[in-house]
Amino acid sequence: MKTEKHKMLNQEYYICWDEELTAEREKAKDLVYDFNSRKPSERMERNQIIQKLFHSVGENAWVESPFNCDYGYNITVGDNFYANTNCTILDCAKVTIGDNVLIGPNVSLYTPNHAMDAAERKAGYERSLPITIGDNVWLGGSVTIVPGVTIGDNTIIGAGSVVTKDIPADVIAAGVPCKVIRPITEKDTVGLEIHAVDNDKNLTAK
Repeated sequence: MKTEKHKMLNQEYYICWDEELTAEREKAKDLVYDFNSRKPSERMERNQIIQKLFHSVGENAWVESPFNCDYGYNITVGDNFYANTNCTILDCAKVTIGDNVLIGPNVSLYTPNHAMDAAERKAGYERSLPITIGDNVWLGGSVTIVPGVTIGDNTIIGAGSVVTKDIPADVIAAGVPCKVIRPITEKDTVGLEIHAVDNDKNLTAK
């Protein structure tokens, strides 16, 4: 017989108030509480908590406080990841984030959908779909991404957008709902000098 966790991870309807899932959320919340209680200068301790919380963490990752998630073990982030304050990732399904991704303040990534029927919703049924964010993506402040969305490499999502459908690579997109505005072209290059990222230092300010 399938457990509720097995159903959750396989994108089937499951009961979110299941005892095993509730215990795992509480475990994650304890780690999140510990993380959010740490001083920004306690970089090593903060990174150790994130590495323990997430499934996988690349080089030079930095998450500002406060941060919140459901389980943590469904979150994978690549190299040079930066999340600004008040980032919320409800990771009931896998959330996969590539390299060099910048997340603005108050950004929310939601994988779960509660049941549409009121009685089923009251019983705790929901279904979760994965979110995938490619390399070199910038999510502006207060962006919301709903279940099942994929965002392509190099794309910029404008502040305040609600992303309800997949967004391709190499574009600027914005709005509610979020739509492609235009492609990113060579005209967007302003001729700045490019410096290599020092992976021995954390990104601590944006």
